Amino acid sequence: MVNHADIGVIGGSGFYSLLDDVQEIEQATPYGAPSDPISIGRIGTRRVAFLPRHGRDHRFPPHRIPYRANLWALRALGVRQIIAPNAVGSLRAEHGPGTLVVPDQLVDRTTSRAQTYYDTGGAVHVSFSDPYCPAGRETALRAARDGSWQTVDGGTLVVIEGPRFSTRAESRWFTSNGWTIVGMTGHPEAVLARELALCYTSLSLVTDLDAGVESGDGVTHQEVMAFFAANVKRMRTLVTHVVESLPDERACPCPSALDGIRLPIDLP
Repeated sequence: MVNHADIGVIGGSGFYSLLDDVQEIEQATPYGAPSDPISIGRIGTRRVAFLPRHGRDHRFPPHRIPYRANLWALRALGVRQIIAPNAVGSLRAEHGPGTLVVPDQLVDRTTSRAQTYYDTGGAVHVSFSDPYCPAGRETALRAARDGSWQTVDGGTLVVIEGPRFSTRAESRWFTSNGWTIVGMTGHPEAVLARELALCYTSLSLVTDLDAGVESGDGVTHQEVMAFFAANVKRMRTLVTHVVESLPDERACPCPSALDGIRLPIDLP
C-alpha cells in the first residue's frame, strides 16, 4: 500500500529530511493539518513515514506545533512505532555536546499546549508512569553504541514552554531536581503517542550545556542549529539503524495502553 507505513520518524530542529525516494501524503485529521506533508518511503524492508516536527522551513515554534494532528496523521497511515530525534540542552556538565541521551522519564513544564485527545465525551486516564517504549529504548541504545555514540541510558527530559531558553536560575533549579536534559518539544508528543497506543522513543542529542551549567553568555538558537547541522548526517545514520532494528511485532506494553478503557472517540 502506497499510503501506509509501519514506523514513523518525527524530525526535530535541523532534521528536515530522511528518505530519498518518497511519496508525499497530505493527511487530513480532525485536528487540522500536520506540520508538513508526510513523506513515505523505505528503509530496508520497512515502510517509513517521515514528518519534520517544525515544518521543513521551521515555521512552527515549539508551542505552536500541531502535535495532535502530527500523531493522529501518523497513526492513520498505519504507524505504530515512532522514533523522535530532537535537540536538547544538557543539565549535567559530564554530558556535553555530542552526547546522545535516550531518556526514560519526562517532566512537563509547558503551559499552553493541547495535550490530550480525550477532552470531551468523558474522562480517559491513560497510564504514563513510564513515558517511553522499553523496546524502542533498548533498540536505540544498542544502535547508538554500535555507532560509537557517547550514550546515556536513561535520564529525565524536562520540557519547557519556549520559545525562549531557560534563565540561569531555572536551569539550576532543573539540575537541583536531578533532571538530565532540557528541551521544548518532547511534550505533549510522548503523551499523545501513548493516548494512541503507539510506541514512542526519544533520541535526544545534546547540542549545548544549558545556561545554569556553565558561565558565559548562555545558549543561542544559532549555536544549537549549527551544532545539530554538523551532526545531522550521523543522526540520520543512527535513525536508519534504529528503524532497521525495531521489532516486527510489538511485545512491549504500549499496544495495551488503552485496554479496558472506554474511548469517547474512534481512533484511526
